Amino acid sequence: MKEISAAEVEQRLEKGEQLRLIDVRETSEVAEGHIPDAINIPLGLLEFRIHELDKNTPYIIVCRSGGRSGKATEYLTSFGYDAVNMIGGMLEWQGKIKV
Repeated sequence: MKEISAAEVEQRLEKGEQLRLIDVRETSEVAEGHIPDAINIPLGLLEFRIHELDKNTPYIIVCRSGGRSGKATEYLTSFGYDAVNMIGGMLEWQGKIKV
């Protein structure tokens, strides 16, 4: 499974890169704070919303600590999507958040 650190994601965003972030936490968790422009698709709904994603687009998958995002990354990769797990999740995130 491909992985990326929260610090690297933050640096890439600060440089102006347009990253596609998917936050797989529950809606209530995301409401407490999330990375701006991240799309919320709770892990339990991923299989029902996978059709919303593009296999030609790279995605960075985010959760609270990296566990759920790891499962989501493996799931998406198994269907041919370009997915990378943000290790450490929001617990490691030091960048801007949107509430």
